[in-house]
Amino acid sequence: MSEPIEPSPNETTDDTELSEEGELREFRFKLGKNLTRRLDQYLVDRIGYLSRNEVQRLIEDGLVKLNGRTTKSSVRPREGDVVEVSAPPQKIEQLVPEPMPLEVLYEDEYMMALNKQANLVVHPARGQWTGTLVNGLAWYGSQWSTVNGTWRPGILHRLDRNTTGVILIAKADEAHWRLARQFENRTIQKTYLAICHGIPPMRSDVINMPIGKDRYVREKQAVRKIENGGREAVTLYEVLQTLHTPPGQEVFRFQKSTFANDQHYKTPGGAFTLIKLSPKTGRTHQLRVHLSYIGNPIVGDTMYGGQIVAENVSPDAPEPFIFARQALHAYEITFTHPVSLESMTITAPLPGDMKRLWSLIKKASGEQSVSESDTIFQR
Repeated sequence: MSEPIEPSPNETTDDTELSEEGELREFRFKLGKNLTRRLDQYLVDRIGYLSRNEVQRLIEDGLVKLNGRTTKSSVRPREGDVVEVSAPPQKIEQLVPEPMPLEVLYEDEYMMALNKQANLVVHPARGQWTGTLVNGLAWYGSQWSTVNGTWRPGILHRLDRNTTGVILIAKADEAHWRLARQFENRTIQKTYLAICHGIPPMRSDVINMPIGKDRYVREKQAVRKIENGGREAVTLYEVLQTLHTPPGQEVFRFQKSTFANDQHYKTPGGAFTLIKLSPKTGRTHQLRVHLSYIGNPIVGDTMYGGQIVAENVSPDAPEPFIFARQALHAYEITFTHPVSLESMTITAPLPGDMKRLWSLIKKASGEQSVSESDTIFQR
């Protein structure tokens, strides 16, 4: 494959995309002369659809390498240097409406609440311009707030791709501002439910540990000191029920994390916990990071030490049930309606795969007593 070469004063070449993997396009440039321009200025010219701010963010995120190493925007590359860039593909020109099932929990002329399904990105970003919740909203209707621009109409907050549950959408700009202020002032109360490995150290507690970008894996977050880039992160948790599967009976099979830095996590035993989580801050992956930090990663969350759980059945049995996403659900949200000013609480029923997972765990444990979890799973 050819590689784009920095032209001499008497020659020109075209940028060539070398490969595309997942959400990122890979570019490689070998310089034919010393540059008098900064690296960020050079890349804006070479990858024409990226703005200078977007290039600078890529450099800050470690997605631009000079001779195989991360670098800075202000560097001036020299003849023979190799610049490698992992960049999102060019945005499509307009939002594409797409039909998709939307479970509406509440709707009026100012806002709506949905029960988001698994495997659904909330809004277009970093190369995924279709198949998102926003594409579904564009098909559902046209009256959405414009506060967050063309690519995030109505979006007030986000849930991870494989986190299910209640999410609020604004229809009017005024409603958006008023709801956003509640998020900013932390007056909105959010309750999540998770199934995690093991048993937490206390029946209820506060996890107050700052969170920042992981030092080794770009996609991950980690507990980091404030002076090392961490930001305040606070999570309250309450254990609702713990279950133990009998030792020696291989009821489930586990699949370890695919991240090399997570290989220190031990294969979980037969203990599982249904846990209620109340975040007081809203950091990226906060609940997943905090539970992993205390030694109780969420089932299926292989990014943070959780493991995929599958029924251990005989080869001639029907296809086994496999739970291969983080078992995390945004269960309930309490807020003040942006127009009527009434206090509202909206609950999102648990998805079928989490219900089945807990049912199998409970059956394997032999637990017969009725608990609060039974009420939750029957909704």
